[in-house]
Amino acid sequence: MLEQLVIIGSGCAGLTAAIYAARANLAPLVIEGNQPLGQLSTTSEIENFPGFPEGINGYELMERLRQQAERFGTHFLSAHVDRAELREKCLYCGDQKIQYRATIIATGAEPRMLNIRGGRECFGGKGVSVCATCDGAFFKNREVVVIGGGDSACEEANFLTHFCSKVTIIHRRDQFRASKIMAERVLNSPKIEVLWNTVPLKICGDQKVTHVRVRSGDREQDLQCSGVFLAIGHIPNTTIFKDQLSLDANGYFTSIGATEIPGVFTAGDCCDAHYRQAITAAGMGAAAAILAERFLLSS
Repeated sequence: MLEQLVIIGSGCAGLTAAIYAARANLAPLVIEGNQPLGQLSTTSEIENFPGFPEGINGYELMERLRQQAERFGTHFLSAHVDRAELREKCLYCGDQKIQYRATIIATGAEPRMLNIRGGRECFGGKGVSVCATCDGAFFKNREVVVIGGGDSACEEANFLTHFCSKVTIIHRRDQFRASKIMAERVLNSPKIEVLWNTVPLKICGDQKVTHVRVRSGDREQDLQCSGVFLAIGHIPNTTIFKDQLSLDANGYFTSIGATEIPGVFTAGDCCDAHYRQAITAAGMGAAAAILAERFLLSS
């Protein structure tokens, strides 16, 4: 069967695109991927998505988006795209071949994780975060740790100073990899301390994070803190498209919305190395759906 529109990914961008496309009577197919409802579904509380003054659980928000898309005629496939032939308008999920007239790639990006004990798998939603913009306000007047040394780490640390009493950056090298202006902002901030040549060993706590065990040279110590922000970058889920669409040096699509291949559109964190917010992903999803609708009407 030939699909009018296939949306690859079921996070904020993909489901918002589905809502817009379904309301345009395109009956889109959403291929949910390895993480149905996207990264946001693993977030315990969201306070900055418009329309929820009391906040909302991440899974609940994403489930509502899915139900809304389904209400208007979206259908879903619980599968993962492992091969794509975009110019031939074919996707492959294992042995299943899916043909389409237009597609929106909304495959998202995954935060890089540290291979240390007590990481996000233990304290996700309980003190370990990968997004200061999302979670910084939960740590008002508390001490937190940021792990990393690039632009992401410096941006997170500077943002956290608006809420936290102290921010400690743990960096394994003796100088930042960040741009000069970002590094200078960190080094000139009275609220930020940098521990150079320091390696995190374990994130510790009972029900919530209480401290981080670190090593500098031969010396180990515990840093008391209420939160740990992992800021070592993201990995966009774009590998299977790398020989077909243009990617930047970090693997993000260089095009937002329309791409160099007619009928192929991108949206969300797979083409956004800067904001990575639910609301920006949703906006890009809406825009991609409108572009796809116009493409289908004209082709």
